[in-house]
Amino acid sequence: MKFMKLGSKPDSFQVDGDNIRYVATELATDIVINVGDVKFYLHKFPLLSKSARLQKLVANANDETSDEIHIHDIPGGPAAFEICAKFCYGMTVTLNAYNVVAARCAAEYLEMYETAEKGNLIYKIDVFLNSSIFRSWKDSIIVLQTTKSLLPWAEELKLVSHCLDSIASKACIDTSKVEWSYTYNRRKLPSENGKDPIWNGVRKSQMVPKDWWVEDLCELQIDLYRKVITTIKTKGRVSGDVIGEALNAYALRRLPGFSKGIVQSVDITKYRSLAEAIVWLLPTEKGSIPCAFMLRLLRAVILLECGETERKELMKRIGQQLEDATVADLLIRAPSGETAMYNVDIVQSLVEEFVTNEQNAETDFPMENEYQESRSPKLGSDGSKMQVAKLVEGYLAEIARDPNLPVSKFVNLAETVSRFPRPSHDGLYRAIDMYLKEHPGISKSERKRICRLMDCRKLSVDACLHAVQNERLPLRVVVQVLFFEQVRQATSSAGNSTSELPGSIRALLPGGSHGSSRSTTTNTEEDWDAVPTAEDIKALKGELAALRLGGSDINLNDGAKNDAEKVAANKMKGMIMSKIFSKLWSSKERNGELSSSDTSESPGSGSAAAEETKSTPSRSRRHSVS
Repeated sequence: MKFMKLGSKPDSFQVDGDNIRYVATELATDIVINVGDVKFYLHKFPLLSKSARLQKLVANANDETSDEIHIHDIPGGPAAFEICAKFCYGMTVTLNAYNVVAARCAAEYLEMYETAEKGNLIYKIDVFLNSSIFRSWKDSIIVLQTTKSLLPWAEELKLVSHCLDSIASKACIDTSKVEWSYTYNRRKLPSENGKDPIWNGVRKSQMVPKDWWVEDLCELQIDLYRKVITTIKTKGRVSGDVIGEALNAYALRRLPGFSKGIVQSVDITKYRSLAEAIVWLLPTEKGSIPCAFMLRLLRAVILLECGETERKELMKRIGQQLEDATVADLLIRAPSGETAMYNVDIVQSLVEEFVTNEQNAETDFPMENEYQESRSPKLGSDGSKMQVAKLVEGYLAEIARDPNLPVSKFVNLAETVSRFPRPSHDGLYRAIDMYLKEHPGISKSERKRICRLMDCRKLSVDACLHAVQNERLPLRVVVQVLFFEQVRQATSSAGNSTSELPGSIRALLPGGSHGSSRSTTTNTEEDWDAVPTAEDIKALKGELAALRLGGSDINLNDGAKNDAEKVAANKMKGMIMSKIFSKLWSSKERNGELSSSDTSESPGSGSAAAEETKSTPSRSRRHSVS
């Protein structure tokens, strides 16, 4: 810490109790100065020779009160006045970062200018500030902290602005020019741990991290911290990610429980203003702030009941980079008093914000998006949508464990990303299966509504094997899984052409023999109700296993088979396929479910009333592997 000593005479100020100060000298005091509740018994000559204000006060006083003066509004109070008085006597005074601002403001109040005497206190303090204090990193921070209790004097004398400029300039400097000490305990550098690598026997010079200044600024209160960060951002030489790291470190230091997403304190007002200030300090550049940090900040904003404007602004920022979030980041607890475990509405709003942002981006910069996607699919719009779809699927699987989660919230969130591209629906199937497991009492219509979210054609082989043995799924969904797996095998053998498929199989395709032009499957009422018995499903599963075994053998030995063997294998597989669907077909005929409309009418035709009256066959022989 920098300091400056003024004067050479010994300090002869004495204390008598708490409220009396006097100078121990042979000369009798001739003036009493009341500063607040403290009386100073002093001498006129040394004081009046350096203070123009005291000269005026004594000159304007009545003859009866000329020996006693009252000063109640001097900045810094009795302590600052005592420094000025000792300087007038030529006594030794030590100035440092903790008292220099108070002394400077008090000297200004007493008008200790050069016009009163050369080399006066104001001049000497200004030299000390400019040559030492403002050149020191940590002293500048300490001085800035002391200005808070000396307003508006410190602002009028431009001490606050000088401190801000000094701190911001040092934070923006090239790290190779940082030669002063700083605090950096968040991540120890190898050199600071004594593990600095040695190259050719010469120890490398210590590298200064870009965010070297972050931790020291955490000592500032939020009002001063806001001013410092704003000044740093105005200079424009610090990247947004470093600003984001600074805000993250400040929140971790100042918001209790921030790292765990649980901010609880009796002083709600104090921490509410702090959280709101951090929101407005966030850099505007997309990607400069980690999404995990903003989601923790969102939790704090919700728990501290911050303003709606701050909440919307933060959610807008999160929506712009939602693809960077994790499922754990989104698990925000529901407000107290609600039966649900998690705040699904917030996540719904974040996903909708992401959708809106993507739509706006495609509208404003269509050519740029196409160019970006052609260069890097991961960075393109489809890549972001795929990531968000995967994120939502994982989130749905987690919240599905909540027994109080309504079906509507589960379905609405899933439908928000239903048009997003994704390679498979395995994640969505897992979430649906988990929901059905935790909510066995939901109605038949709700169960069907949830299962409509899934496209059976986009399930992997493993997911299909699990689904056909899953007793929680409606039996009609199991048939669909079997059917599309059958079609996948059949189209593979027929060269991906449905025209080569047997007529009975093409008749079961969505839309009848004409097929379907839709990009995603919509399970129509007739599709849902065309259900075989549990015994048939068991038999079908056995046939499916045989089919898969045969298919795997073909694939494993495909390189070694000659054309004749491949043809024989395909014929055998086709026989198994026909056997499976002959069982399915005969089952539909036995149950009276097959009519001419199955192949001639549109998939959407059918009576809703009839659907509700149909009974579900027994599933006593089905089991789950979940």
